[in-house]
Amino acid sequence: MERIAFKMKLIKGFEEEYRKRHDAIWPELSALLTETGVSDYSIFLDRDNAELFAVLKIHNSVLLKALPAQPVMQKWWAYMSDIMETSATNEPLSFPLEEVFYLK
Repeated sequence: MERIAFKMKLIKGFEEEYRKRHDAIWPELSALLTETGVSDYSIFLDRDNAELFAVLKIHNSVLLKALPAQPVMQKWWAYMSDIMETSATNEPLSFPLEEVFYLK
């Protein structure tokens, strides 16, 4: 199992809206992530700068790379695009993080 971490950026002032939308995550999106092999997915917020830090576990990172082509993923990104920094295709701007320590 691989652990992946990355950061994203909210538009300042939308922290509570981001939380609200994730509290009501769509069942079809949760199912897609689970079917893809994503587990232990957490997102943390740094309120000082509106940065998000995400970490997840994946059984097969190749499957993770196929998520952007999924209609429900594209629909979620469009839904979130008004409160996050995104690309022209609504995909959240995401910056991978390098693991430098892990205590098992």
